[in-house]
This record gives sequence, structure tokens and C-alpha cells, in this order.
Amino acid sequence: MSVFFEAINKFFEFIVPIADFLWDFPTNFKWYANIPILGKFTFAIILLVGTGIYFTIRTRFIQVTGFKRGIKILVNSRKSENGISPLASFLLSSAMRVGPGNIMGVTGAISIGGPGALFWMWVSAFFGMSTAFAEAVLAQIFKEKKGNEYVGGLPFYGQKLLGDKRWVGVIISAIFIMYALFSIPGQTFHLFTSFGSIADTIAGTTFGRQSAVYYGIAIVLVISVALTVLGGIKRVAAVTDVMVPIMAVVYTIVVLLIIIVNLNEIPYFFTSVFGGAFKPNALFGGAFGIALAQGIKRGLMSNEAGQGTITMAAAVAENDHPVEQGLVQSLGVFLDTMVICTMTGFLIVMAHVWTGTAGVAWESIKASKLTVYLSSVQYLVPGTALDGAATVVVSLCYGMFAFTTLVGLILFAEVSGNLISRSKKFIMGIRLVGALFFVPFGALTVLAGLELGNLWYISDFVNIMVVYVNVPIILIGSGLVIKALKNYNETEESKAKFESKSIGVDTDFWK
Repeated sequence: MSVFFEAINKFFEFIVPIADFLWDFPTNFKWYANIPILGKFTFAIILLVGTGIYFTIRTRFIQVTGFKRGIKILVNSRKSENGISPLASFLLSSAMRVGPGNIMGVTGAISIGGPGALFWMWVSAFFGMSTAFAEAVLAQIFKEKKGNEYVGGLPFYGQKLLGDKRWVGVIISAIFIMYALFSIPGQTFHLFTSFGSIADTIAGTTFGRQSAVYYGIAIVLVISVALTVLGGIKRVAAVTDVMVPIMAVVYTIVVLLIIIVNLNEIPYFFTSVFGGAFKPNALFGGAFGIALAQGIKRGLMSNEAGQGTITMAAAVAENDHPVEQGLVQSLGVFLDTMVICTMTGFLIVMAHVWTGTAGVAWESIKASKLTVYLSSVQYLVPGTALDGAATVVVSLCYGMFAFTTLVGLILFAEVSGNLISRSKKFIMGIRLVGALFFVPFGALTVLAGLELGNLWYISDFVNIMVVYVNVPIILIGSGLVIKALKNYNETEESKAKFESKSIGVDTDFWK
């Protein structure tokens, strides 16, 4: 079996330099890399941040002016016979946003760029909130009815805004489906990492990948994913409605308790973050641009603003006006970065593990972000009696993050696939391929003791393709976003029914 997997990994070797080039462009050119500060930023990051700044200005800081209204929509969210509620959509999108990247991304950013990187994650999230608002509004404007559900998202508004050519929508849909499916094995690996860590901690020993414990994890994982996603949008939403609040609340409580018993470290945290944002320690290269670039890059990759990956969740919601879901999705970025990522940042910075002064062999663990994270947690927990309990709880949260991201990937691939065909066989085929091929494939690679780096690069490659497709499209549709926002502000009190013709377009749903 190992030979078979290695052959697959070898086959996809060609994708590695392509993905690296696209993600790193143009920093892979010496003349550009030598430019102070700017040379640290890739085109993708500049594009995403620039778009966030653009929409922030055009919407007159909607992430600030619309924050209270967004919360009000969530609080007053009601169930609907068609689609899912705004709250359910928020939790569904959070299932994707709040993933292992909230731990791995923050840990990696601080490890490379120092505590100041966290400050720049906040900055990227602030502007990203307006981008998330814009793409969610477009997803709502161009959503379509399918029975008692809605479908929509990037492929749908992409097709409409690019001349309403079906082949355009099909290509975008295919790109997104590839991204979603090839991202599944990586999330599967995260699940094994988390639950394997829990099993090791409880048993007081280390289980090998060929052990019965790992085979048990594989069986439970495949069955639970299949039972969830084969039920369609509403079943997945029902699961995320429960899991997202639990994992967010549990994680926040645990981190807050750890912070409380380390109150003396709070001044150090803020001094390190704000001081390091503009004057990083020489340990991290002594360049302002490193903290800046790492923080913005990791922040954008974590909250996914502008990547188009959350637009399917925005489209399937029942709203009275497209702008409502824009306000809701903007809050999703806030939850992801300002809350969850900040919680992780507190642990990493306060523990001093990243400085090499916490009695932990930094050089030997820095390559493993999860090890750095768990070492930080254990260092901050008083005594040693609670080390095991803390490890189990945070590992469980990590596993829940990965599970909700995994089922979200399959669901969003399904929603996207509706543009290609709404045949029940086709849609069920996407669910089956995700749940009964890619999940078992990821599990088998873990059991075989492999980490197929080349294969995982496919998701990186398609992800950057989605960014390069989505951002220009939402910029093209920016006029509609602004018109919809103006209409919402004018009709909010009167509760007048929104019609797409009021902003100059004729859509399938808002008639």
C-alpha cells in the first residue's frame, strides 16, 4: 500500500513548483524581494489586503457601522422553511473559518515573525471583514432556489458578472470542487493528530499508526463524516449549529482560565505584540516586514476573507435583504481572528516557548506547530497534574475544528456543484466521493505512516487559483454591493421587500 501512495505522491510532484511560484509571486524574483518591506509581500496578499481597504472605504467602514446590526440579525434569527437561518449560516461558515489554521496559523506566524505578527493579523482581519461583507452580499444577490433550499456562491455570481456565460461558471465550480476535495485529506490528518494526542495522553503511552487505536479513529471518522454529509445541507447545518458554539465556548473558557492563572504575563503579552509589530526581535530577522507579512498572510489564510470559500454558506441562508447576510459574514471574520486567533496568540506569547527561555528545547520542536502549541499550554498550566487534562481539552477542540472544516468542505463542494448539474445522482456523487473516497484516502495515508506533501500541494494550488478568480470578480461586482447597501440603509426601517431591479440587475430569486 505504501508503494501505491508513494507513486501517487510522486505523480503530483510537478504541482509543487507551480503552487510555490503562484503563492510566492513576485517575491521569488530577487529585484522585487530586495525592495524594503514591500518585497516581503506576495501579489496574492497585496490583492487581498488592497481589496479589503477598497471595500472598507467604499462601504464607509461597514465592519464598524454595521457591527451592531449584524449582531441584532443573529440574535433575532429565526428558522425558515426555505434554506437555513442567518444564524445557522453564520455557524456553518464559522465551521470552515474556525479550523486548525486558528492554531497552526497563529503559532506559525509568531514562530517566524514574533508576537508582532498577531497585531498584523488583527489589521488584516479588520479590512477582511469588509471583503467578507462584499462577497456575501453578491452570493445572496445571485442565489437561486432549489426546492426548499438555496444554492449559490462564487460560481453563480462569477458566471453572472462575467457575461452570464455558462462555461465560465462551470470552470469556476470545477476549480472550487477540486480545492474542496483535495483539502479533505489534510483535515483528516489533523483529526488523527488531535485524537491520537488524546489517546496518548489518556493511556500514558504513545500509540503507533498501525495500532488498533488509529484504526478505530479511522472507522469512527469515516462513518461520522458519511452520516453527516450524506444528509445534505440541513443535516450539516444541524451538526455545525451544535459543534461550533461548543468548540468556540469550550476553547475560549479554557484559554481564559489559563490566562487568569497567568495574569502577571498580560502586560508582557501586550508589550510584545504592539512592540513587536513595528520593531521585531532580531531573532526573527530584525525586519519590520517579516512580522507584517507573516501576520497578514496567516490572518487572511485563517479567516478566508476574499477567497470565496465561504460564499456558499452565505448563499444558502434565508434573508429579507442580501445585505443582512453580508453583515453576518463580516462578523464571522471577527470571531475567527479577533476572538479565536487572539486566544491562541495569548497562549503562545505568554508561554515564552517561542523565545527558547521556557526550559523547552525550541530548536527541536519549532518545526511542529502543534508541539509548540501544546508545549505552550502545558507550560502555562500550574503544576503538572493538570497538564494531561489541558492537553486533552485543547486537542479535542483542535479535532472539532478539523471535523467541522472537513464536513464544510464537502458541503460547499456540493453547493458549488449545483451550477454544473442539479441531478440528485450528481450531487450525491460529490458527497460520496468526498465522504467515502477522500476521507478514507486521507485516513489510509496516516495509517501507512505517510505525509504526502506533494498531494497536499494540490489544495494550495487550487486555493490560490480561487483567490485570483474571486477577487477580480467581487471588484467587478462592487457597484452592485454599494447599491445594495444604499438600498438597505434607505429601506431598513420600512422593511420594504428587496427587489434586484432596484439595483439594476434581474436575478432569479429577488424578483
